[in-house]
Amino acid sequence: MGLQDTLRALADPIRREILTLLKRGRLSAGEICEHFPVTAAAISRHLSVLREADLIRDQREGKFIYYELNTSVLEEIMLWLTDLKGEETDERT
Repeated sequence: MGLQDTLRALADPIRREILTLLKRGRLSAGEICEHFPVTAAAISRHLSVLREADLIRDQREGKFIYYELNTSVLEEIMLWLTDLKGEETDERT
């Protein structure tokens, strides 16, 4: 997916909060739903947008689907933003 899809996914406050929840570890869709005053169908759609933007991964285990962050995409965004801002990165190790 492209940067446009990623930024669109990040534009919604519920999706950003889902990412914050997943920062602590993987969660099922039901566990994610418990944190929001919206329908399960709405959360499902938010999860689909995040998955399409490659910001999260999902894994089916029995009757549950668990979601977790895809940090590689987030790292790419941070590098792009740092470059856009014009800050030089410290390449010393």
